[in-house]
Amino acid sequence: VQLQASGGGLVQPGKSLRLSCAASESISSINFMGWYRQAPGKQRESVATSTSGGTNAYVDFVTGRFTISRDNAKNTLYLQMDSLKPEDTAVYYCFALQSSKIYWGQGTQVTVSS
Repeated sequence: VQLQASGGGLVQPGKSLRLSCAASESISSINFMGWYRQAPGKQRESVATSTSGGTNAYVDFVTGRFTISRDNAKNTLYLQMDSLKPEDTAVYYCFALQSSKIYWGQGTQVTVSS
């Protein structure tokens, strides 16, 4: 599975961005997908996950602000990010777990600054 992340950019605090992760094949059968992020000088951390059965999960610091979703017709995973904060600044990576292998997208930079 090849993943192509996009949608990052520079936004002001309080604004929104939507990240996309386009897959090279159908995602309807991929059990587990999600987003991680890595800020400068910090370890990569989980942000949100999505199962093929429709269960989504979020880490505490994005709950209520970020929404993960899938569009199986477009083979694309999304991350809608609202009420962005400066501490959300990071490179965001999408991933897919299939047949016990993990695949990563190339990352997209999100910078939240006034």
